[in-house]
Amino acid sequence: MRILVQQNINAAPEVVFAASTNIEAWPECLSGIERVDIVTEGPVGVGTTFRETRIMMKREVTEEMMITAFDPPREYVVESDSCGSHFHTSVRMHPGRKGTCMELEMVTRPMTLAAWLMTPMALMMKGLMKKLIARDLKDLANFVEASN
Repeated sequence: MRILVQQNINAAPEVVFAASTNIEAWPECLSGIERVDIVTEGPVGVGTTFRETRIMMKREVTEEMMITAFDPPREYVVESDSCGSHFHTSVRMHPGRKGTCMELEMVTRPMTLAAWLMTPMALMMKGLMKKLIARDLKDLANFVEASN
């Protein structure tokens, strides 16, 4: 399954990249995130591992993720394994006339038989997931634009 969401942000790619990779600040600027626990030490980059906690369907859900590519201010990649599937999320910044077009592409690949069997249900949830991602990007845009 593939989800692609874009958001225009009235700020330079360097500013948008810095805000979007400031993982510790996510709970303050992204309304969908309850808390973040960084597992690794040091600056954010390739190998940074963190746990993100959200409320989904009235339940607290925590996923562990790792940054696997980091190319400031253009792109970073976050990957995780959950519910028998592998999630590969690319976040790209494209400079534009009025700031930055931030693009998030998430590709989900089932890795277990159970995940393969749940593919039709996952496809039904695609719209909800796209809506949640769009809300995160809009929250980030509001945060960045208010800070500039």
